[in-house]
Amino acid sequence: MKITESPVIASKDNPRVKLVRSARDSRNKSAIFVEGARLTSELLKSEIKVTTVFVSDDSVEKLGTLVSELASAKEADVLIVASKIFASITDTDNSQGIVVLAERPQMRSIDELTVGAETIVYLSQVNNPSNIGAVIRTAEAAGPAALVTSPRSADAFSPKSLRASMGSAFRMPIYPEVKMGDAIAFARSHGIRTLAADINGEQCYTKADLRGRTMFVFGSEAHGLEDRELELMDETVRIEMESGVESLNLAVSAGILLFEAKRQRECS
Repeated sequence: MKITESPVIASKDNPRVKLVRSARDSRNKSAIFVEGARLTSELLKSEIKVTTVFVSDDSVEKLGTLVSELASAKEADVLIVASKIFASITDTDNSQGIVVLAERPQMRSIDELTVGAETIVYLSQVNNPSNIGAVIRTAEAAGPAALVTSPRSADAFSPKSLRASMGSAFRMPIYPEVKMGDAIAFARSHGIRTLAADINGEQCYTKADLRGRTMFVFGSEAHGLEDRELELMDETVRIEMESGVESLNLAVSAGILLFEAKRQRECS
């Protein structure tokens, strides 16, 4: 459909507007909500199927090339939305005038994770979506990597997580809803070492040999990993901090360990 042929949607009760809101609010589990020109450009380069493009009527000219590419390459429907109505579907305060509805990648079983990822990141009950997105972005940069999340972790494809991942979630293999016991069993059956970050870890991370296929396990910032979970690990490491500092941001901790592993693999 050509952009100029698309009628302007001027009602909040339009069924397509209701549909995109349901995806934004995680009530539509088959779709993902993507907002902003940069993130949409990353989506365009991925293999994810785009179903509908929503463009604010005052952004059509500015975003015309991007929207045309989506309509052509992804065979997506294009809907122009009156600016006041468009404001009701966005997830950010300063929207760039484009929101995309795409098909959610099919849920993967961890048993499919047999080759390819040198580094596996397992997140246990991490409920901050922005942290998950930042870890995904960091892991891809230090990759090749895959992400596994536990039950009661935030959705890696939520709007906040997608924004924080800056497009990495469109490319990285993600395996949600995997119990820690199943993840540990998978690692052991495939000869993958399990290593957890903990403030009382057995050794400083710089002293650990991080080469070889490893599953890095991180708990939530609020609670970390329980003692019974730490006992399941092959190794635990700590990141030395100045006295008085309680903890590091999850994505920072992940970045320190993942890039140390990358350094050891490439510089040793």
